Amino acid sequence: MTETDLVSLQHWVAWSTFAIAFVVGIAMSRSNFCTMGAVSDVVNMGDWTRMRMWLGAIGVAVLGTQLLAWAGLIDPGRSIYAGPRVVWLSNIVGGVMFGFGMVLASGCGTKTLLRAGAGNMKSLVVFVVLGISAYMTLRGLFGVWRTGTVDRVAFELAGGQDLPRLLAGGDEAMRRTLHLALGLVVGGALLAFALVSREFRRADNLLGALVVGAGIVAVWYVSGHVGFVEEHPRTLEETFVGTNSGRMESLSYVAPMAFALELLMFWSDATKFVSLGIASVLGLVAGAAAHAFATRSFRLEGFQGAEDTANHLVGGVLMGAGGVTALGCTVGQGLSGISTLAVGSLIALLAIVAGSVAGLRYQIWRVERMI
Repeated sequence: MTETDLVSLQHWVAWSTFAIAFVVGIAMSRSNFCTMGAVSDVVNMGDWTRMRMWLGAIGVAVLGTQLLAWAGLIDPGRSIYAGPRVVWLSNIVGGVMFGFGMVLASGCGTKTLLRAGAGNMKSLVVFVVLGISAYMTLRGLFGVWRTGTVDRVAFELAGGQDLPRLLAGGDEAMRRTLHLALGLVVGGALLAFALVSREFRRADNLLGALVVGAGIVAVWYVSGHVGFVEEHPRTLEETFVGTNSGRMESLSYVAPMAFALELLMFWSDATKFVSLGIASVLGLVAGAAAHAFATRSFRLEGFQGAEDTANHLVGGVLMGAGGVTALGCTVGQGLSGISTLAVGSLIALLAIVAGSVAGLRYQIWRVERMI
């Protein structure tokens, strides 16, 4: 493969991801897909409808991703989620920070982008703050603290931390079989849980679960199969074209916000490019905007006061730092990571939910104090 071919492939990966994220953005907007909203509905009202939508999306993502792995089209072990080092304390601390922050900011990073596309100016502010905080945690002051503290606490799992590898114990044939078996069992169980509810089985709910889950699978295929090059023309090593991490990636919305801001600030730097992550950010915003204009729901909205502003600013900082520390957000870990069946992703997801529940309890406590 020549350098020219590599650049063309990089463009194809970015545009394909943009198109997929565009469709996902429309589906999320149409179905009101929101992880924080799902947790809030359960905690405050005992309503599991949106939670079933989220779990249904996870089921589709797990099923599709494991089928791709079983077919030999992708290798989840080559993603950032399924490596041998389990940074469990980072997953917990970062997850709780992110979960608490998304309550303060009225939604996770994904919801921030959807609202920004629909005209919410508060979300634009959160986007910038989250992106800066995430960049500081990747390469700045917060990053020094992260690598010097929580990232040091970890344990190693030979071969990788995804369940098929753990259970196969080095037997490649068994691993391939387990990708199929676990995909069917875990993905099927989550889908069954979602579909068993008559209230859930409505067009918008099904749209959200199926399209979002399928979007995760589609980007894994674009990144891990189409964008995979066995021998880079310069390094002569295998590479995944168009990703910031150099590994196989799917949808995630914390670090990509940081890279989007970096691209805008260093546009003239020839080494910067529209990566898969940046394309997913742009696609999601564009999809939300298209839905808002099509349904005439585009509305400009600002902060309601000093406390509202402070909550969103603090929430943005917590989500940016927490999302990078936990190696992902409600989509990055909660969908893409979980679809690989990685141990760390499960830990991070549970921590995010715990953090969001704590945030909701905090809000209730604040309201009760004011009465």
